[in-house]
Amino acid sequence: MSHHIVQVEDLKYSYPDGTPALRGVSFRITHGEAVAIVGANGAGKSTLLLHLNGTIQPSAGTVRVGDYPITKATLNDVRRTVGMIFQNPDDQLFMPTAGDDVAFGPLNLGLPPEEVGARVDAALTQVGALHLRERPPYRLSGGEKRAVAIATVLAMHPSILVMDEPSSNLDPRARRMLIEQLKSFQHTKIIATHDLDLVLDVCPRTIIMLQGQVVADGRTSEVFTDLPLLERCHLEQPLCWSGRGR
Repeated sequence: MSHHIVQVEDLKYSYPDGTPALRGVSFRITHGEAVAIVGANGAGKSTLLLHLNGTIQPSAGTVRVGDYPITKATLNDVRRTVGMIFQNPDDQLFMPTAGDDVAFGPLNLGLPPEEVGARVDAALTQVGALHLRERPPYRLSGGEKRAVAIATVLAMHPSILVMDEPSSNLDPRARRMLIEQLKSFQHTKIIATHDLDLVLDVCPRTIIMLQGQVVADGRTSEVFTDLPLLERCHLEQPLCWSGRGR
């Protein structure tokens, strides 16, 4: 089995106060797919993503990455395979310079300095941010921070990119650059977002969540034309489809 495959089976999770967040979520994502996870606030999208690299453990059910269920014993290997990009890039940028942030992960793998330097240059180049290598994170714009945060993950050579609201708080130019970057990546991509226009551009497949459950899973072009489904899930059609199908 390819280590790119993500298999979620009957995943359940409740918050410490007992409130259920995930209610039996199941799906399978295969090598090279780009899949959007969409839903209204509180649908369980971010909680689901945090299970995909073992940040939180399920109350019941399993998450497998390739041949391995995510457990404490497999966590390090899983996190080398699954690169997580959080909604707020400040959660990933904490070193004196952007280059130091990108180097942090490879250095912790014990790679030799010359390989770390090559990975840093390659990852920053891939996101168009090599010129930011010596810039401190507090002097970066929102779009620049997002690019560097993505580079910190790419430097680890993951097989799967998992992103939580990657286009949030970006201006139109930065958002367009992000979309072009995502379209160029050959990784398996799992993207939780409210930006349905980005989904149209990047993700051929969409999973819709409602109250901690998967209520639709199919081709994006078909899911987004199901107006009763979107209405039930408190979603609107992409802006670029304004008026279409009505």
